[in-house]
Amino acid sequence: MDVHIVPGVKANDVAAAHYKDLVHAPAFSCKCMTYWIDEDRESIFCLIEAPNKDAVVDMHSKAHGLVPNKIIEVSSKVVESFLGRIFDPEEAEVTQDGLKVFKDPSFRVLMVTAVDDALILENNLGKEKTNELLDQHNAIIRKNISRFEGREVEHEGNGFIVSFASASKAVSCALHIQKEMTEADLIGFKVGINSGEPIQGTNNKLFGDTIQFAKNLCAIAKNNQVTITSQVKNLVAKDFQKGIAGFINLSPQDEEFLKLLFDTLGKNWHNADFDVDEYCKAMATSRSQLYRKTITLTGLSPNILLKEYRLEAAKEMMRKQRYNISQITFNSGFTSPSYFTKCFRKKYGILPMNYIDMVH
Repeated sequence: MDVHIVPGVKANDVAAAHYKDLVHAPAFSCKCMTYWIDEDRESIFCLIEAPNKDAVVDMHSKAHGLVPNKIIEVSSKVVESFLGRIFDPEEAEVTQDGLKVFKDPSFRVLMVTAVDDALILENNLGKEKTNELLDQHNAIIRKNISRFEGREVEHEGNGFIVSFASASKAVSCALHIQKEMTEADLIGFKVGINSGEPIQGTNNKLFGDTIQFAKNLCAIAKNNQVTITSQVKNLVAKDFQKGIAGFINLSPQDEEFLKLLFDTLGKNWHNADFDVDEYCKAMATSRSQLYRKTITLTGLSPNILLKEYRLEAAKEMMRKQRYNISQITFNSGFTSPSYFTKCFRKKYGILPMNYIDMVH
């Protein structure tokens, strides 16, 4: 999939350019499947089967000269799960000169849900109770996804990723789920809602930046809380004029700080020398401001946030491969196996080796 940012773009012009792509595609071993156009956001996203990125660039250059701003590799199945189609819409208007003209934006509102690790829940609640609670959770979410016309993109045990074309329906869906999730505290249920385009920022995955920040919103929420971005709040302002009770939303300034906070963690958590002083340097902020803002946004001090991020990363490593405790300790930025074990047990209520045994 590629993205073109074209000021003043119009649907008719894109239809004409797409026709030229279709004509020249075979010469570059490409197949132009479809596209999405958003006149308001001045963006075009093309879905193309191609041998490599250079072929896409060369084809566009030959056809009309509009070189993509960025190209990423995608799965057609994943594209369909987010956007609802991988070919031109059947109801597209056909003009007298044979052009298919349609306006179909790719902008989506994504609802990301999170629950506690199923193995941790099983250790603390027992297998039968865990399965009962997670089955109830899945049923509530899927019922409301269907009710509010969402598309289930992913479900990997610890939560859902759901795509909506409408911000109001995404928020309404979350409201109903929140009301029905009566045992949210037991499973650590949380929701983050963000919006965006398929390709934006530095992430090379479809909706990658949008999903990652929605996960960050889940990370700062308390049980059964829904956190939405300022953009989503603005999109639903007319439909929820009295506000949305029980939801958390951040200012644009706080969102930028939170993004930088987690981006910095993501780049440095594995480095044992990365401490609060290094955190301050990386974020170009004072120690007092980092402490104050981190407490306000996450409820945790920078030290504890760093430690919990490392513990989650360590747990993810354990799920992928049967490392020994020393390997896990040093790969996750801890310096002492005994301290790592103590922190892990305090956080999750289970020894790391027992967790590894449950996984493998």
